[in-house]
Amino acid sequence: MADLNRTAKRMYNIHPHSMYLTVGDIEGTFTLRSAEFFQTEFQAEGTRKDDDAVYRFTTTEDNETVIVGRQEAGEGGWTMVGEVETVERVDDEADD
Repeated sequence: MADLNRTAKRMYNIHPHSMYLTVGDIEGTFTLRSAEFFQTEFQAEGTRKDDDAVYRFTTTEDNETVIVGRQEAGEGGWTMVGEVETVERVDDEADD
């Protein structure tokens, strides 16, 4: 079986705590509402502290990258915003 994507595995291990992500031009504190692996494929959904949008995260078909889609509040479609470049756990007592 292929290895799990390192970025996805880190996000999964931090979940449900907040994490600081860099996704293209977007940086901020994200909280995942759900995160799961289907064999090696990663899927998650969450929000960012600074806006009302919903974000979806998934690994690419080749399992090399975690890509991110964004749906603005009140909109019906998703916009691709980039790929997760960095993941850091946010040590915030409010998470516990």
